[in-house]
Amino acid sequence: MTPFTQEDFACRCEWGPDAVIALAPADVIIVIDVFSFTTCVDVAVSRGVAILPYAWNDPSAAEYATAQGAELAGKRRKTRYSLAPESYLDAPAGLRCVLPSPNGARVTLAAAASGAVVLAGCLRNARAVAAAAQRAGRTFNVVPAGERWLDGGLRPALEDALGAGAVLAGLPGSRSPEAEAMVAIFEARRDALVETLDACGSGRELTGRGHPNDKLIAGDLDISSCAPRFDGTAFVAV
Repeated sequence: MTPFTQEDFACRCEWGPDAVIALAPADVIIVIDVFSFTTCVDVAVSRGVAILPYAWNDPSAAEYATAQGAELAGKRRKTRYSLAPESYLDAPAGLRCVLPSPNGARVTLAAAASGAVVLAGCLRNARAVAAAAQRAGRTFNVVPAGERWLDGGLRPALEDALGAGAVLAGLPGSRSPEAEAMVAIFEARRDALVETLDACGSGRELTGRGHPNDKLIAGDLDISSCAPRFDGTAFVAV
């Protein structure tokens, strides 16, 4: 064991795909990617859509989607479905959609290999995911996906800290210092989530790219009762 396992605590938190291996094994792994993978998953799955995570910029994605009888999400404004949460607001029940993502999908696929129950959490469904996690186990690894710097390095992102804190606030048991810190960040900003998402670096980036609605959808705390669970292929409703 390394110093980074947080094994003495029921509720743990660490950043990015490497956290899946670094943290002690848990009954449940909760993936957080507020801008925008897990927010998309919540919006879609709550409407009866199955979301199949896939590696980012992988040329085999189209072939995989065809084999799965699924539609392939692509770039915003160029395809019907994308990493824009609003693109799933009118998605039909029964749709299967392959959603490539550089962060949330990557964490999901790493987590799936662990054998743990894997849930997709965000601000919209934080309470529902915490409740589902409690039904599934007693130890919880919450993994905020973060973003990427231009050189590919992990950038811890405030929006994911908020999402992680919102989920951890509803989980029982002892918290690691890392988990406690996430809850403190969330509690400090819970009454101004949309404003915080708008003003943080990731929110400013999205607005600059012409996507101002993302923060409104992502910051709608506990509006959803959906707790998407990864079944090995897709996120589906519990």
